[in-house]
Amino acid sequence: MNSTSPAVAEDFQSELDATFEVTPEQVASYKENGYIKLRNVLNAEMLEHYRKAISLRVAELSADAAPLDQRTTYGKAFLQIMNLWTESPEVKEFVFGKRLARIAAALIEATGVRIYHDQALYKEPSGGITPWHADQYYWPVDSDKTITAWIPLQSTPLEMGPLAFCEKSHRFQIGRDLEISDESEMTLKQALNSFSMEESSFDIGDVSFHAGWTFHRAGANSTDRPREVMTMIYVDEDIHLAAPKNKNHIMDAERWAPGVAIGEVLASPLNPIIYSSRTKS
Repeated sequence: MNSTSPAVAEDFQSELDATFEVTPEQVASYKENGYIKLRNVLNAEMLEHYRKAISLRVAELSADAAPLDQRTTYGKAFLQIMNLWTESPEVKEFVFGKRLARIAAALIEATGVRIYHDQALYKEPSGGITPWHADQYYWPVDSDKTITAWIPLQSTPLEMGPLAFCEKSHRFQIGRDLEISDESEMTLKQALNSFSMEESSFDIGDVSFHAGWTFHRAGANSTDRPREVMTMIYVDEDIHLAAPKNKNHIMDAERWAPGVAIGEVLASPLNPIIYSSRTKS
């Protein structure tokens, strides 16, 4: 049972909507490297409040998951539960917070952002690696103005498998036709060996943002507790649905953009605008 008082819960919601200053230097760094890690973005007490709500729904919705030793490499990487905002009013408060959405819009230099979908990524104790991949391989959209916020719900040392980024790889063309797999790990590990990799721990309150075509991975979780992470994928508020180029585009369009025709703005009921400078918010 949630024992948070109404007044405290209201304070948490206000914080989720509060402004966080993004400097021109940070925007330039994001554009150059394809990712950025920002410190002290969210309050620890607030994160713990929403961690409990998110973890409760993850446990309920993953209750029938196969044992780790019976899963593929991808399945061993994490429990993945998508669009939790549709399953819980409290999770919706977190996902619809304007603070992170404003940061996302500033970094991709858009007037506003829609939610593409959220996903909880819980790397269980003894959970395996997350192979090298680029998220936008899966997304049927006509613009590179896409960005993922990666929000650890606890401090995340290297032993837990924090997200690692290949710097400047958002401009790299090789590997863009690979879905996340053993093949993507082996192929991209070799192809990206001349790039610099950034892998470091996350303190509670830190949030990273990476571009849709930035290659990234995560190590295994060698600790005895789950690595609990919530992510939000944001897209430019004016982005359009593109013609599919692979089977995943077809599945994604049906699942995350229902009723949107090719060439139309991604404005389905599942893709509301979270923040826009065109409106008073």
